[in-house]
Amino acid sequence: MNEREKMLRQLSAVGFSAHDLQMYLDTHPNDTSAAKALEEYEREEGRLREEYEQRFGPLTAGCEGSRWAWIADPWPWNNGRD
Repeated sequence: MNEREKMLRQLSAVGFSAHDLQMYLDTHPNDTSAAKALEEYEREEGRLREEYEQRFGPLTAGCEGSRWAWIADPWPWNNGRD
């Protein structure tokens, strides 16, 4: 697994954790420790996304720069075998 794939997996795991905590907080809104954990996961997700996009290009359309820059690099789901 190359560095790009490792970063995508880490970003996916952190994003999943944040989403899971958000759903938990929908039913447990007074759980302050879960709310703090959610903030940490969201902050980490933002940091990882920024680092990934600096190193490998945008993950989605609508990023700064050329409107079509995001299609020039391999797409996140491409694993280099295409």
